[in-house]
Order: sequence, then structure tokens, then C-alpha cells
Amino acid sequence: MGCAQYDAIEDAFKAALASKPLVVAIGESHAQKGKEGIASSAKRFTELMPFFNGKASDLIVELMMPARLPDGGACVQTAVAVKEKQKVVTGQQASSNQNEYVEMGNAARKQMIVPDLLRPTCDDLAAIDKAGDDMVAVSLQTIARLTKAKVGQLLDRNAKTPADADKIVITYGGALHNDVAPKKEFADFSFAADLIAKTGGRYVEIDLYVPEFIEDTDNWKKMEWYPHYDKAKLGNKVTVFHPREQSFVIIFPLGK
Repeated sequence: MGCAQYDAIEDAFKAALASKPLVVAIGESHAQKGKEGIASSAKRFTELMPFFNGKASDLIVELMMPARLPDGGACVQTAVAVKEKQKVVTGQQASSNQNEYVEMGNAARKQMIVPDLLRPTCDDLAAIDKAGDDMVAVSLQTIARLTKAKVGQLLDRNAKTPADADKIVITYGGALHNDVAPKKEFADFSFAADLIAKTGGRYVEIDLYVPEFIEDTDNWKKMEWYPHYDKAKLGNKVTVFHPREQSFVIIFPLGK
């Protein structure tokens, strides 16, 4: 697992970014209801924005918002319908999640990092709305596709300006999308392979976890690092696992 520990989260990120990536894809386990009193990964990453001052050009967060509504309101109605249907998933999450993503964007802007959301078309939203039992899968595929396209555009733009050519594009969202080695059934939900190819390998996956959110459940036990993390022994510092090339897991200290 390549385990290491650090006193400061900034030092953990310095180690993870030593390869000088062009894309830093941050993944999290979304904070769930009942955990609102504990600072989430999103909140803690927001506090880290000054670290990226001068290093990053853009931040893309995993919220979908149509850029234009060209069809006289039908698209608005579809967007509302999709949001309502997605409550099956989002209803289990802490109510503060989306606001924290907005605050992350505000913090990025203060560091001269341009924040943006994902911009689905009306057709994208209609496809999700009509997906029925496949709605979650279609949503996840759409997020991956839109992220890949947007980041690709930003990388092409940066490459045209020498001062920006080595700047990072940050993505922030669920840990499923940034996975460099996804399980077969989740491969369509990850944008990593395409962006690794796009950047010539200058891509880093960083999964951020809050130790208080880690539980003794089947979903957590499936994480490859789970058997190696002992809160009692490792919880007082920032813990970093490096399971494979281009992939890092950073676990915040307890009570921080």
C-alpha cells in the first residue's frame, strides 16, 4: 500500500503531486446524513485552496447545471424532474454537500483558480430522465463524459500559453469517477483512462476520506486499503496510501 504519514495535509499533497501532473482528480465519499457535525472532505479540501495558488488554473466540481435553456422552459422542467428522481441517491447524503461544493468554487476563485460546474445539454438531461431503472448509471456515465470533455478543453487551452502549460486542472467529485483502475462494472463511470492518455500519463487520482466516516460495512471493506488502516494506530496523523502508480488515498487525522 506504500503507507506514509504526515503532520500536515499540505505535505501529503506535495508527495502525491511530485510527478507534476496536469490533472489532479480528487474523489470523495460523500458525507451522509447524520454526519453534518463533522467537517467533510469537501470542506477540508476547500481550506486547502491556498496550496494550489499559482499551481492550478481551473477547478471542475461534480454538479450538473445546464449552461443554456434554449427550448422555452421544457429543459428547466426536465432538470427539475431529474433532480427529484435523483433524491433516491442524494437524499441519503448530508444536506450541506452541494453548498460545500459552491463554497469550494468561491475559495478557488480567491486563489485565481477558475471554478466551473458540469454543463449538460437538454438532451443529456432528457436521457437521464427517461432512463428509468438505469437512471443512476446514466447519470454516472454522463458525469464522466462531461468531465472528460471539459477537462480536455481546458488542457488544450492551457497548452497554448507557456505560462499555463504546466498548470493543473483539478476535478472534484465522487471517488468512482477518478479511478485509474476501476472494477469492470464501474469502468464506464471513470474518466481516468481517457485523461491519462490525453496528458501522456500526467494524471493523479487522489481519494480523500474523513476517518469518522469510515465504518465497518461491506462498502468500506471493499476498499483495498481498508485492512491496512487502523484508526487507533494511524488516526493522529494524515495517512497516505499509494496502492499503484498515479493513485493515492489520503485520510485526514481524527478530530481535525
